[in-house]
Amino acid sequence: MNIIKIAGVPEHFNLPWHLAIENGDFEKENINLQWTDVPEGTGKMCQMLRDGETDIAVILTEGIVKDIVAGNPSKIVQVYVESPLIWGIHVAANSNYKTLADLENKKVAISRLGSGSQLMAYVNADNQGWKTDNLPFEIVNTIDGAVEALTNGTADYFMWERFMTKPLVDKGIFRRIADCPTPWPCFVIAVREEVLENNPVLISKILAIINQTTEDFKDIPSIDKTLASNYHQKIEDIQEWLSLTQWSQKPLSTEMLNKVQNQLFQLKIIDKKGTFEDIVKTV
Repeated sequence: MNIIKIAGVPEHFNLPWHLAIENGDFEKENINLQWTDVPEGTGKMCQMLRDGETDIAVILTEGIVKDIVAGNPSKIVQVYVESPLIWGIHVAANSNYKTLADLENKKVAISRLGSGSQLMAYVNADNQGWKTDNLPFEIVNTIDGAVEALTNGTADYFMWERFMTKPLVDKGIFRRIADCPTPWPCFVIAVREEVLENNPVLISKILAIINQTTEDFKDIPSIDKTLASNYHQKIEDIQEWLSLTQWSQKPLSTEMLNKVQNQLFQLKIIDKKGTFEDIVKTV
């Protein structure tokens, strides 16, 4: 059995992986795919790829592009979710902030440096015409850390996937004041270069299996009920999320990579751009 380690956030986007693992789809190909949930998100997964703690990461596009440009020895092998990620912009339910304009120069809770929650804070600030040079950040690690920070006032707002955060809005812990969709496909699959060089056939098989799973995913009977139950969501929220979410079975295009890098460069999140060959590898 070939052991391959994979990491991703514990969110509804990744249910296809869990179903394929439970189904024994990888085992049939002699692959022991070992999944690790990473609630801290992209920044942590970038570190895990660098440290060899994981072979594959299902990771936010902007975060891994930034880290590969900064020397992470990994490559993007495919787009995983084609549709944008809808980031909800959240404040404590009892705070005085009512509109997006109220949040200019306020402190952002982020999971860690280099995370999607930090990078999208820059994108949002730029969208609003705010200065992005000195955005103040509070590192909170996880969504639970964000609840604590917003509740006790050590941070003012927090950007996280809208549907995963909705239960906190429904409970009256957070209030969502706006949305900020990513200007690119949200999740990609990244693999450490060493693994790509040594096991290209294995990686190709893994992609073929997950692509078949995501292609049929929305047709699974009662998949909305399964998702709602597994991720503590209301069925109508899951149905809306499913209608907005499009998985992908295709590589990242040159045009899309340019779009991501141009925006990251313009926001000074990266200080140089990598070539397509530096960042993407088709298997």
